[in-house]
Amino acid sequence: MDINADFSLRVVMHAATMPWVDSPVAGVQRRMLDRIGNEVARATSIVRYAPGSQFTAHTHGGGEEFIVLDGVFQDGQGDYPSGSYVRNPPTSRHTPGSSQGCTIFVKLWQFAHQDRQHVTLDMNKIIKVDVQKRPGASVAPLFEDERETVQLEHWEAGAKINLTYTDGAELLVLAGNFTDSGDYLETMSWMRIPRGGQLAATAGNQGAKVWVKQRHLRFVDAPKIT
Repeated sequence: MDINADFSLRVVMHAATMPWVDSPVAGVQRRMLDRIGNEVARATSIVRYAPGSQFTAHTHGGGEEFIVLDGVFQDGQGDYPSGSYVRNPPTSRHTPGSSQGCTIFVKLWQFAHQDRQHVTLDMNKIIKVDVQKRPGASVAPLFEDERETVQLEHWEAGAKINLTYTDGAELLVLAGNFTDSGDYLETMSWMRIPRGGQLAATAGNQGAKVWVKQRHLRFVDAPKIT
């Protein structure tokens, strides 16, 4: 299965209005943003867990990165409330589910094979810092290594964000809204900007809170996982 698998293209998906697709596990549904592979895949998705739903224990051979958008996610290692940012590297094992129900944004099979660094952060508590030469923008760092930079950005109402992403980027709107190149992105809208692509965003009247991942699109040539 290939969904938005041409990484040379700019993509905008409005997850809040997409249909939910049942997963093989009862009570777990997905909105697929990009995907290369079948049930085990290089994938970016919004996943919804009904109360009491749960996968069986399994190992993530390619790692997983996720944000809890609402509710409380659980995986046998801990409880992760809304605002949690988590990275479970390759070879990590867990039993994902939710007793009360939750929604998460998750990326699978996008780690370096040798990565073994676990990260768990509460994005609600991270201090943000104003960005020089970007009026109206502040940033809270989430993760950085030789492959990628991940951060939470806060854009004030009306802020103009003009950037070129030499190695591409992904953006997920967590709150508020903005416009870019004629597209209107609001909460749970996702954008992938190809390598060398530009962002010319204007934040809406409520401002915007945006998860931004960049530099990682140099590494999309991994073998397909089927």
